[in-house]
Amino acid sequence: MTNRPSRRDQICRAAITLASRGGSHALTHQAIDRELGIAKGSTSYYYRTRANLITAVSEYLTAQSRAVFHDLLDSHADADPAAVIDTFLADLAATRRDHVRARLALALDADCAAEQRRELAECLFSREAAIELMRSRSHPDPASGASELLDRLEGRILRTLVLR
Repeated sequence: MTNRPSRRDQICRAAITLASRGGSHALTHQAIDRELGIAKGSTSYYYRTRANLITAVSEYLTAQSRAVFHDLLDSHADADPAAVIDTFLADLAATRRDHVRARLALALDADCAAEQRRELAECLFSREAAIELMRSRSHPDPASGASELLDRLEGRILRTLVLR
């Protein structure tokens, strides 16, 4: 028996593809229905409003990013944290480009609510994991060190995927 993605995951993947290709305004319930080749109104059944859909995409992106990062930590247990971070960024740039572009498009949408914007801001990089990394390195102020690290990661991924 194959492990087929749930309809909700399929919808989130299609939403990411559409937002990545066409910006936030390309993300509509009908466009997702067309992208997936499903009956008109199907996406609305799962996510009644656009806000529900954006929240679901943010949660999907968060789950995917956390899973990739934890897999990297497990497979690079003895590696320097900088090497793990570089590998994570390389994965974002090579295999999850659509995730970064969709996140940026949705976060910049004028209709995106403040809470959704906060969720999108933290879906690729975990503040908690960054603070823990700073603590493990005996940083004098783990919270500010984590903020600085996240700012650098955001700038690097933006430069790599959007500005080049």
